[in-house]
Amino acid sequence: MKPTLALHRLGQSIWLDDITRTLLTSGTLVRYIADFSVTGLTSNPTIFEQAIGNGESYDASIRVLDAAGLAGEELFFELALEDLTEAADLFRPIWDATGGSDGWVSLEVSPLLAENTLHTIQAANRLCRKAERANLMIKVPGTPEGICAVEELIFDGIPVNVTLLFSRDHYLAAAEAYMHGLERRVAAGRDPKGASVASIFVSRWDVGVKQEVASPLHNRLGIAMAMRTYKSYCALLASERWKRLAAAGAQPQRLLWASTGTKDPSAPDTLYVQALAASGTINTMPQKTLIAFADHGKLEQALPPDGGYAEVLIEEFWREGVDDSALASRLQREGLESFRRSWNALLAKVQEKCAPQSAAPCPADLS
Repeated sequence: MKPTLALHRLGQSIWLDDITRTLLTSGTLVRYIADFSVTGLTSNPTIFEQAIGNGESYDASIRVLDAAGLAGEELFFELALEDLTEAADLFRPIWDATGGSDGWVSLEVSPLLAENTLHTIQAANRLCRKAERANLMIKVPGTPEGICAVEELIFDGIPVNVTLLFSRDHYLAAAEAYMHGLERRVAAGRDPKGASVASIFVSRWDVGVKQEVASPLHNRLGIAMAMRTYKSYCALLASERWKRLAAAGAQPQRLLWASTGTKDPSAPDTLYVQALAASGTINTMPQKTLIAFADHGKLEQALPPDGGYAEVLIEEFWREGVDDSALASRLQREGLESFRRSWNALLAKVQEKCAPQSAAPCPADLS
């Protein structure tokens, strides 16, 4: 049995953390769905920056949209939705078969809106309406302002992927926003069947402390923080509050492991996949990690719902001078800054491709 199929049968969904025009036109995404048990897909500003900037696969579409009078963010979102609506259609049978718990694709609002609740809500509603796909989620950064937007969007019935979460506290804030949004729907007599995932970034923890801790602790903090968060996730799903919502028809906000590509070349390339296998969760993998796990990954044991050794290990990092709460805030801030840089670079690349080409000189009049 392929490792990817074994992971799927365990109950963890495999989503691809990538999108390119070539991925779609070449049939590669279709193959990943069939051969690697891929059941969803995520995107972000960095992914689109690289996809649009590397090569010419988007150039023709950009010229058409430019000629139609679109520019800047409006042009980009039209371009992104061309890809993501096609991907959503590929995953729609999975979405139907699972009653909407799987088969999602994600599109992020502009990271420039991360500190503006109202504009985030407006942008998310606008993108959702434009996509016209039931299985498209809108990604919202888990900043304080973003968390406020999440509650309102869930109340509005907009599916949300809460991104840039790093710690248990970040996750619990996202979970509270989701549940309160659902509770408000129930109180208003609306269908409580919302949809959301909470994306916990893993590998950036280990990059963030590599220079600060002894080598035996390298590549261990991200997994420990994920295990701590998983314990809270399991406890929340067992709570009376959640059971009341579930009885009313609500679906869980699934925990998603993000940033699961190994950054340290000395570490196993499947490190964060093998360590974070857990039923009821999602692992969104870059293509390189997906292919590596399908080729030589091993499914050894699932995460313990009680958090296992997480707290003992985190205490070791404390003794090394690592304040995990302060680091979580820093990592979220740096992640947002990185997405903003990618966003600005993305729009600049789109603008470059819109620039009119120099007209070819007319041949001399020989008449």
